[in-house]
Amino acid sequence: MSTTPAPSAVKAAPESNLQRDSISVAGIVFLVLAAASPVIGLTGAVPVSIVIGNGIGVSLAYIVIGLVLLLFAVGYVLMSRHVTDAGALYAYAAKGLGNTAGAGVAGIAVYAYTAVQIAIYGFFGAVSTAMVNPLLGTDIPWWVASLALICLVQVFGYLHLELGAKVLGVLLVGEWGVMLAMAASVAIQGGAGEGFAVGEVFSFDALVAGAPGVALMFAFASSLGFEAAAVFGEEVKNPRKSIPRATYLSVVLIMAFFAFTTWMITVGYGPGNVVAEAGKALETGDTASFIYALGDRYLGGWAPVMMSIFVVTSTFAAALAFHNGIARYLFALGRGGLLPDALGRVHPKTGAPLVASVAQTAGAAGIIVLFALLNADPIAVVFSWSGGIAVIGLLAAYLLVSLSVLVYFRRNRTEDARLFNSLIAPALSLLTMGATLWVIILNFNTLVGGTNELSAVLVLSVVAVFVAGAVRAKLLQARNRSLLDPEIPQPAARP
Repeated sequence: MSTTPAPSAVKAAPESNLQRDSISVAGIVFLVLAAASPVIGLTGAVPVSIVIGNGIGVSLAYIVIGLVLLLFAVGYVLMSRHVTDAGALYAYAAKGLGNTAGAGVAGIAVYAYTAVQIAIYGFFGAVSTAMVNPLLGTDIPWWVASLALICLVQVFGYLHLELGAKVLGVLLVGEWGVMLAMAASVAIQGGAGEGFAVGEVFSFDALVAGAPGVALMFAFASSLGFEAAAVFGEEVKNPRKSIPRATYLSVVLIMAFFAFTTWMITVGYGPGNVVAEAGKALETGDTASFIYALGDRYLGGWAPVMMSIFVVTSTFAAALAFHNGIARYLFALGRGGLLPDALGRVHPKTGAPLVASVAQTAGAAGIIVLFALLNADPIAVVFSWSGGIAVIGLLAAYLLVSLSVLVYFRRNRTEDARLFNSLIAPALSLLTMGATLWVIILNFNTLVGGTNELSAVLVLSVVAVFVAGAVRAKLLQARNRSLLDPEIPQPAARP
């Protein structure tokens, strides 16, 4: 069965083609898991979820979100068999909903992924300067550290993709290793003496206790970027097999990691005490101390030191992973005609989308400088606002892609489109994604730490970006009907 060209897969010169077979399935999984940044999730999101979310039910919240994402992944990987393109969400949405909607999703994807990266840069600036300044007796501003990280990420963005994946692999082994070692030590030592509390932790009552919407919201935020496996479809060997494997494996690993570690955190402090201990950490403003203290108790004094180091390195890993993804989206949009043609060029030796990579770096640096000039707090403003935009944006994109899968495979009966993966799973994904999006919007103030007015502005900004992308596509197609046509891939014409 042939694979239909994607909207952005134009017939281009070699310098507009990403390098084939430049990354392995393992490399893609490393990139995706780095984007999930489990150490940041455990030290930042988990304590908040326990206190203002659903308490000991947080572990089940991660499983629920994991199952929702697996439902989405069924239709997503089915579409990946028919479209291989660096602008995955954009290309998949266009396949079923048309180029106008696809361009709107493209706008959302770039906006949301950029927001994730800005959140990471703000977080890195805060935690790295908080660690370094007392040691050196300096007062380095957070944004200086953020700009330094941006420069370092650009260096790796210029190099061969597999090299960056190997670096991420080394960092992931360290950060996952120390957190899993802590969880395993809790299990071996029996925790705080209250037992493993399986019936309590994984019960429906625990899931819906307190504010479950908050826990689901943070669980989803901890899984952002899992769909990025398809972004590297043009660069991996045998994408029809590799992308589904990488996508499913990534979702399962992220879900299992957070479900197990949060369960052991509950066991480690004791189900009757864990909420109070997390609350103490929140009161001090140092949520990471909640995890560090547990590491010290069950592993020894070396654990908090290593954990604090891995918090910093994991932000680099996440920033690099999202940089690679954003650069490939910009590359696909430049190659397809929605953005300037120059973005659709690659480095002749490394095969990296060089122009798109540099453009992404320049944009991120500009946004960080703007926040610095506004004297914005790196956590309360940069991290929280950007993270909120990313959650709303990507959920909206997932929802539209699920709808696209339903529409496309109702119109096109293909050999691999079985009833479950082409209809039942996408329909369930559409319903669960819609419900999750609604719950998150209702709890959005908690995520961004702002007012109703601020929440409305941030949510509407996602809508505005979708409209801008759709309008851009309409204007381009008004001048050239073949532009962006999935069935007629031709070089872009400019209005």
